[in-house]
Amino acid sequence: MTRDELLQKISALDFYLIDMNLYLNTHPNDNDAIAMYNYCVTQVKELREEYNRLYGMLLANNSTSRQPWQWIDNPWPWQKEYNFKLKGDAN
Repeated sequence: MTRDELLQKISALDFYLIDMNLYLNTHPNDNDAIAMYNYCVTQVKELREEYNRLYGMLLANNSTSRQPWQWIDNPWPWQKEYNFKLKGDAN
């Protein structure tokens, strides 16, 4: 899986988890939703670990670093060149 594909999958799962979290706040007894939420948490954790292993730290507070400290390596996640390109994106 490429760097961009990993970032897209991580972003999609993070969005889904936020949505599921809001749903579960109002439907706390929905066992199917809880199971899906837990499954997605596991999946996104594995994808983040793969990203960290292949491409470096995605989040400074959610990763271990080799020496020297990797978080200062460019680009940082909020910089434009770090973000994946959507299909049809002219920029």
